Amino acid sequence: MTEHGNTTKITFVYSNPTDPGAFESAYPDQLTLARKLPGLTKLQTSKVWPKEDGSPTPAYRLLDLYFTDYASASAAASEAGPLVAATLEHATGGVIIAFAEILEDD
Repeated sequence: MTEHGNTTKITFVYSNPTDPGAFESAYPDQLTLARKLPGLTKLQTSKVWPKEDGSPTPAYRLLDLYFTDYASASAAASEAGPLVAATLEHATGGVIIAFAEILEDD
């Protein structure tokens, strides 16, 4: 049984945008909105390495937002309307947003 008291992260998995330049121009504003979320303890952003064979990457960018527990993440999500709106506007390749429980942290 999962305990909702464990550290929780909200992960945004951005698919390859139709216009990477436009996405990159808008991305700093999304990060600014994410940093305003209540209860955020850590923000981590990453960019997927290009594949050596030149084929499309399985994702373009990842954004991980960390919270002390599920309740804190849920409370932040209720305040995330501006972030989600900006994300949906600029993530022209699509985005998956998932809540995850941190099971192990080195």
